[in-house]
Amino acid sequence: MSISTHQVVTLHYRLHDVLNDGGEQLLDDSEARDKPLEYLHGHDNILPGLERALESQPVGAELSVTLAPADAYGVYNESLVQTVSRGSFGNTQLEVGSRFQTEGEAGPQIVTVLGLDGDNVSIDTNHPLAGHTLRYQVRVLTTREATRAELAKGHPLPPDTDHNNVEDRKVL
Repeated sequence: MSISTHQVVTLHYRLHDVLNDGGEQLLDDSEARDKPLEYLHGHDNILPGLERALESQPVGAELSVTLAPADAYGVYNESLVQTVSRGSFGNTQLEVGSRFQTEGEAGPQIVTVLGLDGDNVSIDTNHPLAGHTLRYQVRVLTTREATRAELAKGHPLPPDTDHNNVEDRKVL
C-alpha cells in the first residue's frame, strides 16, 4: 500500500544538517534509538517538505530527501532575536545557550538564550534549525489506514488505546 492521506505511516530516518562546507552532521537516527517514527499522513504531523516527498511511496521505499530551510524549519529571521528583561524569566536559572519552550503568538516556541548583560537577556525565538538545510534518509516500514479515533485526534494513538473511549468531535 502506498502512502496517502489518512494513513498511519511508520518509518526509520536519519536526519543530517547539511553544512556550508558541503559536509553533514548527523542530528538524529531513529534506528540507532530503536524508535521508529509513526505519524498520520496529511495531518501536518511532520515537516511539509518531507511529507510531500513521502506521498505515494510504497512500504520498503528508501529515499533521501533534502529540504531547503523554507521547507524545513524556516528561514532564519533576525527580527526574532530580541532583548528582554531578566524579570521575564522569574527565578529560572539562565546561562548562554540555555533552551526552553514557551508559549508564543503562534503556539509553542523554543527560546535560546544568546547573552546576559545585567538585567538584559538576549534571546532568539527562531527554531534552532531555522536557516538550516536538512537531509533525511528514510525507510518506509509500514502503512495502515488510520482509525476514526486517530483521524479525530489528528495523530496516531498508542496500540493499547480503546478507540471506543476516545472522544470523537468530527462531524460527518
